[in-house]
Amino acid sequence: MLRLSGIFIYPVKSCRGFALPAAEVDALGFVHDRRFLVVDDTGRFLTQRSHPRMALVETTLASGTLTLAATGHGSISVPLRSPATPRPLTVSVWKSENLVADDCGDEVAEWLGGLLSTRCRLARIGQKFRRPVLKKAARSGDLVHFADAVPFLLLSQASLDDLNDRLVAKGEDALPMNRFRPNLVVTGCAPYAEDGWPRLRIGPLAFRNAGPCSRCIVTTTDQETGQRGKEPLRTFAGYRRDRDQPTDVNFGVNLIHETHAGRVSVGDLVEVLS
Repeated sequence: MLRLSGIFIYPVKSCRGFALPAAEVDALGFVHDRRFLVVDDTGRFLTQRSHPRMALVETTLASGTLTLAATGHGSISVPLRSPATPRPLTVSVWKSENLVADDCGDEVAEWLGGLLSTRCRLARIGQKFRRPVLKKAARSGDLVHFADAVPFLLLSQASLDDLNDRLVAKGEDALPMNRFRPNLVVTGCAPYAEDGWPRLRIGPLAFRNAGPCSRCIVTTTDQETGQRGKEPLRTFAGYRRDRDQPTDVNFGVNLIHETHAGRVSVGDLVEVLS
C-alpha cells in the first residue's frame, strides 16, 4: 500500500527547507514553497550549483514572516506578502525570462550578499507574477513558482534506500533525503517504481508525471555544511543514466498538480492512476 511519508517545502529556492505534517496547494504548488528567489544584479537566479553556501541558510515561517538565519551571521526577517505598492524586480529562472516579481529590499539583500560574498537581491512572488510550466507534459493553465521547471518533485523511500545500499557497499556514507530536496516522499513501492507512474492521486489531489528529474551537482552538496563530494553522481552514472540523454542521470520524478486547491497530509494514501 502506497502512502505519503514526507512533505517538504523550501521557501527560498536553493536554501534549506523543512518538513511539514500537512500542506496546502494553490495554483503554483505548495503554499509557501519557493515563493522567494535570490538573484544577481541582472535578475538571474542563483542556486547552490554556483553558490553552495546557500545550503547554510535556514528558513522558518511564522506570523506572516519569512526568517533567514545562518550560523555566525545572525538572522533577518521579511514579510511573506508584498506591500501595497511593491518595488518590481524582473527576474529569470532558466528559460523563464522577464518574470515580474517584487523586491524584498536593501537590508535582506545586504545580509544575503555578506553570506554569499556576492551582490544579490531577494525577490518575492507578488500579484503580477505569472510563470507557465514549459515542460512537454504541461497543459494550458499549468503554472509554477520559482522551482527549476515544475511545482513538485516526488521520490520514493525505496529508491533512496537502494541508492544507499549501493553507496555503503562501496564503502561510502549513506545519504539523507535532504540531498535530493523532494516535496513528496512515498513508501510502499519497489525502488524506482515512481518512474513509471503516469498519474497519481495523493489524498484529494491529482498529479501528472512530467518526466524524470535529472540530477546535478547540488546532490553532492552536504546540506548542513555546504561542502561538496563526488557522490551520489558517481554512483548514479553507473545505473541511472537517461536513455535519451546519456549525459543525464535521473533520480525521482517531476509532477504537475492537476488539482489546484486542497490539502495533503503525511499518511495519505497514494493511488497510481492511468
